[in-house]
Amino acid sequence: MELKNIHSVYFIGIGGIGMSALARFYLSKGIAVGGYDKVCTPLTESLVKEGATISYSDELSEIPVSFKNEKTTFIVYTPAIASSHKGYNYFKDNGFNIAKRSELLGLITDELFTIGVAGTHGKTTTSSIITHVLDNSGFPVNAFLGGISSNLNSNFLLNKKAETVVVEADEYDRSFLTLAPNIAIVTSMDADHLDVYGEHSYLTESFEKYVAKLPSDGVLIKRKGLSVAHNNTIEYAVNEKADYYATNIAIANGEYHFDIVTPKERVKNVVLGMPGLHNVENAVAAIAVGIELGLSTTLIVAALKSFKGVKRRFEYHIKTEAVIYIDDYAHHPVELKACINSVKEMYPAKKITGVFQPHLYSRTRDFADDFAVSLDLLDEVLLLDIYPARELPIEGVSSSMLLSKISNDCKELLSKEELVESITDRKLEVLLTLGAGDIDELIEPIKKKLMTKKSLVV
Repeated sequence: MELKNIHSVYFIGIGGIGMSALARFYLSKGIAVGGYDKVCTPLTESLVKEGATISYSDELSEIPVSFKNEKTTFIVYTPAIASSHKGYNYFKDNGFNIAKRSELLGLITDELFTIGVAGTHGKTTTSSIITHVLDNSGFPVNAFLGGISSNLNSNFLLNKKAETVVVEADEYDRSFLTLAPNIAIVTSMDADHLDVYGEHSYLTESFEKYVAKLPSDGVLIKRKGLSVAHNNTIEYAVNEKADYYATNIAIANGEYHFDIVTPKERVKNVVLGMPGLHNVENAVAAIAVGIELGLSTTLIVAALKSFKGVKRRFEYHIKTEAVIYIDDYAHHPVELKACINSVKEMYPAKKITGVFQPHLYSRTRDFADDFAVSLDLLDEVLLLDIYPARELPIEGVSSSMLLSKISNDCKELLSKEELVESITDRKLEVLLTLGAGDIDELIEPIKKKLMTKKSLVV
C-alpha cells in the first residue's frame, strides 16, 4: 500500500513511544487512527484527546468497524506484541497490509532527507537536541523521537515546509536497517539486546550494515573510537581531540559550560542546561550536525542554551536544599554508570540513594556482573523486581540474584508498594529512580510522599 492511498491506520501497541509518534504523524494529516495497547497510560490518553480511538483488549469486538476494511486500512505493529494477539492474527489472516513500525518509518523517511541517530545509548537525547537546534535555528525539520522532548512536550514534530526528518535508528530487532539515512550518527555500540543478536560481534555487524546504507555523498558522524566507517566520516569527542570536541568543561549552577572546537573555530562558554558529561557528548554530536547542515555556531549555541531536556532523561522532579529527586531511563550498565557518576559529580557531598528496576530477564542475566559494578557506585541501593516486558521468566534470574552480586552493604530488595510506603521514613538527600519498565508510575507517589516530609523545604 502506498502512503498516499492510506485512509486509516491501526497501531497494535500504539502506546509505545515510537508507535505513538507515528500515530501523531497520521493524526496531523487528518487520517483516522486507531489502536490497541495493554494498558491505559498518560501517552495513550493524550492520543485519545488528539483524536485516536484506542482499546485495551485484544478481543476482535474491540476493533471499530471502520478499521476492518482491508482495502483502506494499514496495520502497524510492534515486535513486542505476542504472536498470539487476536487482533494481529485477524488482520494477518484477512489480507490486510501489515508492517512493522520500522518499516513504516522507512517508507516515510524514503521521501525526506533523513538524519538517523543510532546507538545503544544516547540516541533519544541526541536526536532531541538535534531537533531542537534545527527547529530553533529556523531550519525546517520533522522529527520522530524516542522520548518526550520537554521543549516540544511531544515525541513528534511536524513542519509542513520541511524536507528533512530526524529519526531514531533503533538497533533492536535490526529495525534501523529499514532506514536510508543521509546523515548517520552513531553514539555508541556497547553490547546489548543479546536476546536478539546472541553475541556482541553480530550487533557490531548490524551497525556496520546500517552505516553502509549511507549514499556515497552521505555523512557518518560517530563518537571517536567506534569501529564503523564511511568514506565521509566525522568524529566527535569530549576532552580529547577530534573533528568536533568539547573541552574546558565546568559545572556552574547545575549547568555544563564548555568550549566547542570545530574544524574551523573554537567557540567559548557554550552552555547546556541538561546535566551529565555524556549529554555534553550528545550535544557535540548535535553541534556537528548543525554545522554540517550550514547553521552558524551563533544560532546553534543559542539553541543549546534553551534546550530543556527529555522526559525521563536525568529529569528533576524535586530540587531543594533538603532533597533532590531525579528520574532517569537508564537500563543498561553503561547508562547507569554515566547517570550515577553525573549525579556524584554534581552533588559530591550528598548521600545518593538509587532505586533500580531491572528491565528484561535476558538483559539482567547477560549483564548481572556489570549491573552490580555500576550500582555499587551508589551509597544506597534499592532494587525492585525485574520488569519482564516481552519476556517469560528465566530460571535462576531474579533481582535477588542481582542483589547478591552487589558489594554495597546498604542494599535492599523491595516491592513497588513497599518502596513508596518507606519513603517518608528514609533519610534521603539525593534520590534516583532508574529503569525502562513501569518504574515511572512511581514518580508521582514518591513525590507526594517526599512532600509530606516535614524537613522538606519547597
